[in-house]
Amino acid sequence: MRRDASPGPAITPGVQQSLLDGGPSRPRVERQAVMRAFDGITCYEVPARVAIDKVPEAAELPYQWAVSPYRGCQAACSYCMARRGHRYLGLDAGEDFASRIVVKTNLADRLRRELTSPRWHGDPVALGLTGDCYQPAEETYQLMPRVIRALAEAGNPFTVLTKSPLILRDLDVLREAAKMTQVNASVSVGFVDDRIRRAVEPGAATPQRRLEVCAALNDGGIPCGVLMAPILPLITDSADHLLSTVRRAAEAGAVSVTPVVLRLPSGAREWYMGWLEREHPGLVPRYQALYGKGPTADADYRRRIADQVRSLTEAYGIGQSARRWRRRRSPARQLALV
Repeated sequence: MRRDASPGPAITPGVQQSLLDGGPSRPRVERQAVMRAFDGITCYEVPARVAIDKVPEAAELPYQWAVSPYRGCQAACSYCMARRGHRYLGLDAGEDFASRIVVKTNLADRLRRELTSPRWHGDPVALGLTGDCYQPAEETYQLMPRVIRALAEAGNPFTVLTKSPLILRDLDVLREAAKMTQVNASVSVGFVDDRIRRAVEPGAATPQRRLEVCAALNDGGIPCGVLMAPILPLITDSADHLLSTVRRAAEAGAVSVTPVVLRLPSGAREWYMGWLEREHPGLVPRYQALYGKGPTADADYRRRIADQVRSLTEAYGIGQSARRWRRRRSPARQLALV
């Protein structure tokens, strides 16, 4: 099997960078990392000890296995469930999560070894659960093409999860992979109100741009759905919000819509609730009642939201009847957020 050249960042002209030397009280991750600064973001280059991670059942995501080139994410989503992982590295789950990014520079090589292991049975994997695999750091490190090729050469099915238009850079790579295995994409769009996006997803592309990415991937031959995550209780869970999001997903040609209600595990809970206290203090008691002391919202609430979204996806023909909805669209109609 072909092996890629030794990993290393592709240095982008004009990007300010420097090697850093920490002091005696360095975070744990720095002990085995090469540190570089890129325009205000610190990247910790580390070897991947494991490429394929088990997704905890408590995450309530439709994936069992994940491969993540990065830990931390420049999208800076206040609700991100992956924030907790930064604590294990000696970093904080707040500002550090968006400004100190762990980069697994040898991930593709490690992945190839694990994919050929007799203990691996070829289960589908999701790419990018601990940090968007197409966040701005990917422009420098360019890990994803090698990861995609490793999965394709092994014939292992995979789904790419992202909020970033940068995935379109690798459309040709994804198309080639699709000749050898099942390839899917899922764009995260929990809501389509850009005012809310600026508040809770300040570093992410606009919902409109993500829907355009969904349309481009589908038009390019890569089946792309919408991961409607997260739905924010009392903020983006109204009938109008849900309807608008599902309708825009249908207009983008999404092959599926998967609703996920906000989860608040330790790490994300403190950061998100701090934002809520500042911006929507009147909602804090209602969140405390809805979430109690656990990371998940009340089961009846989650069931009701899932039923609402399911009814909307059926009404718009998303899934098996998606072709019927697309025929009703005017080819000249542009995606809009209202």
